[in-house]
Amino acid sequence: QGRPAQVLRLIPGFIAVEHSGGAGKADQYFLRGFDADHGTDVAFFIDNMPINLRTHGHGQGYTDLNFIIPETIQGIDVVKGTYHAEFGDFNTAGAVRFKTREVLQENVVQGAGGQFDTQRYLLMLSPTREKVRTLFAADGYYTNGPFEHDNRYFRFNVMGKATMNPTVRSEFSVTGSYNKANWNASGEIPFRKVTDGTISRFGAIDPSEGGKTEHAIGRMEYHYDTPSNGRFFADAYLMYYKLDLFTNFTYFLDNPVNGDGINQQDQRYMYGGNLGYQHAGELFGIRSAATAGFQVRNDSISNIRLGTQTTRVPTGTIVQSAVDETSYSPYVKLELQPLPWMRVVGGLRADYFTFDVRNLCDTCPEQPAGTKNSGQVNPKANLILGPWFNTEFFVNYGTGFHSNDARSTVVGASTPLARAQGTEVGVRSKPWGPERLELLATFWWLDMNSELVFAGDAGTTEARGPTRRYGVEVGARGQIYGPFYVNGSFTWTHAQFKDGLAIPLAPDLTAFTALIMRWPEGLSSQIQMTYLGVRNLTEDRTVKAPSWLVFDLTERYQLPIKLSHGRLEAFLFVQNLLDSNWEGATFSFASRLPNEPAGGVQDIHFVPGNPRFFMGGMAWYF
Repeated sequence: QGRPAQVLRLIPGFIAVEHSGGAGKADQYFLRGFDADHGTDVAFFIDNMPINLRTHGHGQGYTDLNFIIPETIQGIDVVKGTYHAEFGDFNTAGAVRFKTREVLQENVVQGAGGQFDTQRYLLMLSPTREKVRTLFAADGYYTNGPFEHDNRYFRFNVMGKATMNPTVRSEFSVTGSYNKANWNASGEIPFRKVTDGTISRFGAIDPSEGGKTEHAIGRMEYHYDTPSNGRFFADAYLMYYKLDLFTNFTYFLDNPVNGDGINQQDQRYMYGGNLGYQHAGELFGIRSAATAGFQVRNDSISNIRLGTQTTRVPTGTIVQSAVDETSYSPYVKLELQPLPWMRVVGGLRADYFTFDVRNLCDTCPEQPAGTKNSGQVNPKANLILGPWFNTEFFVNYGTGFHSNDARSTVVGASTPLARAQGTEVGVRSKPWGPERLELLATFWWLDMNSELVFAGDAGTTEARGPTRRYGVEVGARGQIYGPFYVNGSFTWTHAQFKDGLAIPLAPDLTAFTALIMRWPEGLSSQIQMTYLGVRNLTEDRTVKAPSWLVFDLTERYQLPIKLSHGRLEAFLFVQNLLDSNWEGATFSFASRLPNEPAGGVQDIHFVPGNPRFFMGGMAWYF
């Protein structure tokens, strides 16, 4: 489908779903008992650039991955929990780093089409592969979706990257990318109006929802390997970002005449970088590696606004601010191997934040303004024992945090940096050999001193009290036998506020399985199963979101056609193979439609998952 968030399902325990009845917005992310909303408790990076946006107009840590062209990703580094010193803000449930390719072995031109007027076109080239390794990629995507009111979702991405070696010991790369998208959305619809037949599952109450967004990004990375087993590394990034989002969660609850439509705007520059040194050698006769680094980041937000609107026509401003938010983050990490069967990793990270909020609207009902500074020091520790019989055991401990919105921070409505403390014990094993199936089992727990929960009336999040989570994760990946490979995981989590109330939207059970079959004669098949369990939608546990189970199928076939240059591959993707009814984002809050009581009706509001969907195409590799 060309959605980068789909790749995240390959991560054990990670679920990503569409959030607004029409692609374009950031997905909703679930991991380790967190409804991380759009990214509040999962840190995302592309190469070494952070993607989560602080003090965002639609929610803290907002992470829109649609600027990434999936085929440019070489690999994904994933860590769970708060145990790694190189990751800071938003690294509570885990961190995900996309690594982009340097060069292609084969160029590719690809075209695909499917139901609901869906089209996608991709071009990827490596014009040079020797002294300078280059990569150019562009993709265009359009769909109307299964909704009665067409999504008209259009996305365009372009990316260029050049990598070179100024000396035999150094490497330098520069990357530029641009993304632009616009869409209509059917929004989160009320369950009561689907059950009484007023609208269908793919209908809308306010079809004027939607938005547009833009990213322009430049990144540079450099490292130099010293003759004495050291590495100096440095990188820098600059991003221009803009979002204009129109939503209507509660319909006519607050404004019976013009409706409750809201407009959220965000315009900013984000820039920063990393600088550090790593050295491998021996310390008192013990194999060791030490890393010291310093990270700095600034979000210069020229306009962050929440206003009212009717059918995308502005009707007022609730709050409008300019924000400068900066963090300075030194960290150190020491890895030791005192015994052949023991490795120890210790780390310490410090983060110092400055928040500066300026009010831009003297007539607004909300006028947050002021400055605030805050800091935290977080220790990290990892112990790995083994391997014995291709099996190793590990124990991890660490503290971390997510930052909160600068506007609520400077007025004292929330803690600037919400601390998390986590521990896990687990085992990794390859009982049938290093090239075969890998098994993983982990038991973990995590406490947070401030939780962000969804606020339906504003479409944003608000700070709540301390929470506790613990759970079990088991997984398997690798070759089963011959052409059969598997990647699967199952997670169980218990999550609640420390006063005993449920954390809304936190999933208890998630599961994912991908079975890959690499047949002879150029055919490969993959069938995926994704399961999201029942979730409490209210703190008193009286309203729940139903579980869902979806199967997807992918077929790829290398055509036996003799070409003078290159090869052809055909592919077919079937989403929701069994045509199940399922729900993506699901919430419980009060809304009001015409002729309903003035106080509104408490109800489930949901985004329907796609019905069975076919998409196929052809790729030319040359």
